[in-house]
Amino acid sequence: MFALFTDFGWQGPYVGQLKAALWQRTPGVPVVDLLHDAPAMDPRAAAYLLEPFSRELPEGTVTVAVVDPGVGTDRPGCVIHADERWYVGPANGLFEFVVRRANDWAAWRLPDAPAEAAPTFHGRDVFAPAAAALMQGDRSALSARLEGRPGEEWPDDVPRVLYLDHYGNAMTGIRGSMVSDGAILEAGELRFRGARTFADSQAGQPFWYRNSSDLVEIAVNGGSAAEILGLAPGSRVRLIRP
Repeated sequence: MFALFTDFGWQGPYVGQLKAALWQRTPGVPVVDLLHDAPAMDPRAAAYLLEPFSRELPEGTVTVAVVDPGVGTDRPGCVIHADERWYVGPANGLFEFVVRRANDWAAWRLPDAPAEAAPTFHGRDVFAPAAAALMQGDRSALSARLEGRPGEEWPDDVPRVLYLDHYGNAMTGIRGSMVSDGAILEAGELRFRGARTFADSQAGQPFWYRNSSDLVEIAVNGGSAAEILGLAPGSRVRLIRP
């Protein structure tokens, strides 16, 4: 199957056009929407989400990931093969944690965009055709190894809010496996402890928990952490280890 991870937004024509480009070349192959409101124009922040969101996809899945503020410039496109899954998108650091946390991986540079490709929509005109070719078993684009990784100096975890869901829960770039059960988190000028799930915390009380993607997430039982704590994407959090 294909999986899509973009900052295109859930409204507008872009997701539909991307899906149509895949369907035109590989009719009948399922397409799963992982995320379309990834941190906009911020491949670094999005990279911390792409790896945990995609790590449980079936082997053989081809993920088209597009958070690409440099579209149309000389930044290359790339194909990543990591733990029997494929990834296609811009070589701008978006796949850094997919690579860093894989047991086995390889990376190739895609050929330059064809002349007929829209310079502002490589997702549809460059990455989708490459992804469809991989799905069909065509490996002809895998000739030039990708040299260097734009995000290889980025830290393993980032103490910031990366994503707010519609409940107002705030997902951070801190891995839950790196945090002890008794840790205290500080955000929005308040300090609070962790809980296993929402019902383990008092109503209206902020808490942190390990979410289903093993990222530290901030929530309020029965309320919005974003509103109560004044959180937004990019807000800093502080981990206080006991």
